[in-house]
Amino acid sequence: MIRFGPAGNGNSFYEAGHKSSLEIPEYLADVGLNAYEYQCGRGVNVKGEFCRQLAAKAREYKIFLSLHAPYFINLGTSDPKVMESSLRHIAKSLAAAKDMEATRIVVHPGSVGKNSRSEALARAERLLAQTAAELMPSFPGISLCLETMGKINQLGTLDEVIGLCKLDKCFMPTIDFGHLHARDLGAIKGRDEFEEVLDRIASSLGAEVVQNLHVHFSAIEFARGGEIRHRTFAEREYGPDFEPLAAIIARDRLTPVIISESAGAQTEDALAMKELVQRYQTGEGGRDV
Repeated sequence: MIRFGPAGNGNSFYEAGHKSSLEIPEYLADVGLNAYEYQCGRGVNVKGEFCRQLAAKAREYKIFLSLHAPYFINLGTSDPKVMESSLRHIAKSLAAAKDMEATRIVVHPGSVGKNSRSEALARAERLLAQTAAELMPSFPGISLCLETMGKINQLGTLDEVIGLCKLDKCFMPTIDFGHLHARDLGAIKGRDEFEEVLDRIASSLGAEVVQNLHVHFSAIEFARGGEIRHRTFAEREYGPDFEPLAAIIARDRLTPVIISESAGAQTEDALAMKELVQRYQTGEGGRDV
């Protein structure tokens, strides 16, 4: 089954009169979505009881839950205090995800900083190896999903994420196509570029990873340094275009989790992606992509 849903609560959720994220599973089911990524970007500030209530609501309405870990995590840091706090943030994310019955935690790899990419990457490998050895055995069934990043000075190229995911079976990629598009200054232009990304993942991590990929998608604004901000599908001057990927998903019968990160319109754009994939599944297709 393909899962579609928003990262956090879009503007329309609040405009409809909702206030609590405990209402989001029913809301998403009503509009036709079946995934939700709970946002802990500013810290894991949720209590266990809230997480368990959200888990129960998600079970009731058949919503697939994932969790976005804090932005404060920096796997490539040379600062021992930041290393320690990064491990602490990961541990708190794991505990919250367990209570939510979420099986995927999205993690930003962090920044390169003042050192070389190779040095930052080596530190990230060591910190993830420590995570796999010391934290993950207590949380079976949960994966840390390392995200491709949009700024050029961040860790998180496609090759870097693939390499980090090879460290242990508890790691898997989050492929943010908007980020890849931004950090390579508009590189994803059509089906060929999407095919290349998926082929590289399959050849390095296996076809099953591509089959069940965790995907972030939105239009994105970028400049020389890469990502500036997320945009919406209504802002047609920004890419990448989802339709070529929709055609591939339908053709290859892939079953990803696709999370919309459109700014404020994540619910509507998640629905738009679902409708595009369904058109190709039913043979209606779209324009020539």
